Amino acid sequence: MQPFVARRSTLSTRLAAGVLVVPNTTEIIRNADTTYPFRYDSSFYYLTGFNEPDAVFVQINQAGSTQNILFCRPKDLEREIWDGHRYGPEEACKAFGFDAAYSIEELDNKMIELLQNQPRIHTTFGHNPTWDSQVSRWVNGVRAKVRSGVTAPNEIHDVRGTIAEMRLFKDKFELVHLRKAGLINSAAHARAMRFARPGQMEYEVEAEILHDYYRQGSRFPAYSSIVAAGANATCLHYGENNKPLQDGDLILIDAGCEIEGYASDITRTFPVNGKYSGPQKDVYEITLAAQYAALDACRVGQSWNAPHEAAVRVLTQGMLDLGLLQGSLDGAIESLSYKQFYMHNTGHWMGLDVHDAGAYKIQGEWRKLEAGMVMTVEPGFYIRPAANVPTHFENIGVRIEDDVLITPNGMENLTESCPKTVAEIEAVMAR
Repeated sequence: MQPFVARRSTLSTRLAAGVLVVPNTTEIIRNADTTYPFRYDSSFYYLTGFNEPDAVFVQINQAGSTQNILFCRPKDLEREIWDGHRYGPEEACKAFGFDAAYSIEELDNKMIELLQNQPRIHTTFGHNPTWDSQVSRWVNGVRAKVRSGVTAPNEIHDVRGTIAEMRLFKDKFELVHLRKAGLINSAAHARAMRFARPGQMEYEVEAEILHDYYRQGSRFPAYSSIVAAGANATCLHYGENNKPLQDGDLILIDAGCEIEGYASDITRTFPVNGKYSGPQKDVYEITLAAQYAALDACRVGQSWNAPHEAAVRVLTQGMLDLGLLQGSLDGAIESLSYKQFYMHNTGHWMGLDVHDAGAYKIQGEWRKLEAGMVMTVEPGFYIRPAANVPTHFENIGVRIEDDVLITPNGMENLTESCPKTVAEIEAVMAR
């Protein structure tokens, strides 16, 4: 409960007077009367720690006082027989440190009451049309009472940017989960290396990774796994995972787990038969050198884009050295010709969402890296058949990705235990 109470308090100091309203998500029907596994809204959970669907967090900020209120599903013993435990308002109020809690069935009437004489609403406006309509109904409900002397809010402020800026800087509680997720994910990727061999299907390797997540206590992947062998590795978001592994192929695995909602995101690329060929090793070593250069740029005071720029220089020089590009290094970078083989950025924020909240630019300029930020570092090198590509390089796709915490004196690699060098990977696969 402690970190959630502290976050609510911090948020109250960053908002102008008014009423904050943050909704959770609802269960989504998969087919007939079955639902997808429920996943809470990350910002709602960040502020509440409450993980039941159909809930709303309200904070009332007035001069000198703050009140935190939860609306949630009522206690229902019959539904609990079918679906499991529900907190209900009374228990949730005590367990999660709220000042008051009500049934979600009271939300509309209570919000019309709570919004009276308030100057503004802070909410996730513009994100969900159904939610926007509900907020509009509350404001109109207050306006209908103006002849009795009450006033309605005259501002609606999208609070997502304010919450995102808080979420960008991880507290000590979040880092416990991020470190654990990194260790679990690293072990799962190493398991995949030991398991994979020619003749298997991509989904068999994926199953080994998921099995290891569950075995280690991670009940959910952070995103749909990419298990891409051979030419499939040159497709950035390949997701079919249904092709056979061929002797001589590389296999690229981009997979991550969640612990208490916090993600890990690792990519490793290794030879199906346990030994890199000459061209595969050349491309891999260039990509690894680019990642090391990017990791070295992950320091306080560097711009967000500095790791990407460092990776691009190493990758582009490698493309020139392999004869895939012609001309000078600066010319190839300026002309963007390197994008034939490297077309994405080198990382993203990571936390409760694998592509986490937080702005990358401030007033049009790349923001500076600061202690407490967590990001991925993931250069890639993808060689599809083309007129300027020698046959022995065709269909080689490599990506190497780790998760990094920016610290006051440098960076901490949260996924360092996952095998990465050619020697480490070949040794693991030999076992």
